[in-house]
Amino acid sequence: MGQTAVVTGASRGIGAAIALALARRGARVVLVGRDRTALSTVEQSIGAAGGQARSFVADLTDEAAVGALRQDTERAYGPVSLLAACAGGGGDPVPMIEESLERWHRTLDANLTTTFLTLRTFLPPMLQAGSGAIVTMASTAGRQLSGAAAPYAAAKAGLLALTRQAAAEAAPHGVRINAIAPSAIVTDRLAAAPAALREKIAQSFPLRRIGQVADVVEAALFLLSDRSNWITGITLDVAGGRVMI
Repeated sequence: MGQTAVVTGASRGIGAAIALALARRGARVVLVGRDRTALSTVEQSIGAAGGQARSFVADLTDEAAVGALRQDTERAYGPVSLLAACAGGGGDPVPMIEESLERWHRTLDANLTTTFLTLRTFLPPMLQAGSGAIVTMASTAGRQLSGAAAPYAAAKAGLLALTRQAAAEAAPHGVRINAIAPSAIVTDRLAAAPAALREKIAQSFPLRRIGQVADVVEAALFLLSDRSNWITGITLDVAGGRVMI
């Protein structure tokens, strides 16, 4: 591959797995997150496998920090041609009328502002170069009713709109931007749930299983590769068929 990739939200879960997969395919990977120890663990795993990676601790809601991230990346590895914007997350769902304004802002910032600033910062050199591929990490919570908290659902729906808008603006310049919308994926939190609950969740999907991190990774690798070079502005539901019901 020989390209430079930036992966935000790379300290664990889906982001970390995408970073590892890109490194295995020859990309120089910049890992971005807020947990220095966890990022170092991912960086060491990539190095042990013979890959190239460096980590960058940053608050992606801070415009100056995102700008510094780009400068540091370009100094170390040159222009960025691949970007996986995986930063985000949500809290436990509560009724909307019980949501605090503070949590509303925090959730929208974590999922939407981070992606906006990341896209706005890394897109210009891609547009100038006339090439690049980006994936954003949405959720089926932004596609249909779910048990997610209202701020999280609103943020992910906004992220899908942001992705389409960015894709439309970038397409004439040869840059592709697509979204991935996972549903229930076995990351740390779900893995710790009781087996009976996991089985109940699995049976709620047409494919009768919970998604694995590898399912999302394969979708991301496809959308970041030349195999999808005539695809932009889509939302790829990695959701076991749930969105169709």
